[in-house]
Amino acid sequence: MEILPRSFYERDVAMVARDLLGKILVHKEREGLTSGIIVETEAYYGEGDPASRAARGRTPLNEIMWGRGGLAFVYMVHGNWLFNVVAEREGVPGAVLLRALEPLEGIELMRERRQTKNDLELTSGPGKLTKAMGISRRHHGMDLTDANGELVITKGGPLAFLIASSHRIGVSSDLRQKLRFYIKGNPFVSR
Repeated sequence: MEILPRSFYERDVAMVARDLLGKILVHKEREGLTSGIIVETEAYYGEGDPASRAARGRTPLNEIMWGRGGLAFVYMVHGNWLFNVVAEREGVPGAVLLRALEPLEGIELMRERRQTKNDLELTSGPGKLTKAMGISRRHHGMDLTDANGELVITKGGPLAFLIASSHRIGVSSDLRQKLRFYIKGNPFVSR
């Protein structure tokens, strides 16, 4: 299991969002191990991006977006935790929202957490993903490049897939650039 290094995250946020597709999010905890292939992401820039948490400058909530690449940025929207990865180099705000996973390990635990037996519903959306994976506010600020950490992203295996892009979902004021990336045809992509 090869963990992505900090240098992977310290690049343009759209490149990081695209390159996270096919990588594996792993959560190791007392309840058990859960993991999934990242199949959908969205990139968020800084103050020039109207949909970004950093659009209005620094706040206690978004301060981490100016931090080192590879840190977990977790916040709540409409009663759901959302899991982001800080991207860009330190001092430049950017984050990638993980929108959907294809479950790999710990599927029974995910079913319990989500109270569903429909595997296509386990992780096919950002709130579903965090609930199934057991991710909450306590993970905010975790270093995803720490090999001993409970939450990491690994390189994964050799997968062949096509990448599609669109405008971000649920965003009222978006940039012209398409910043949502997903694995074309994957049934776990959010609907």
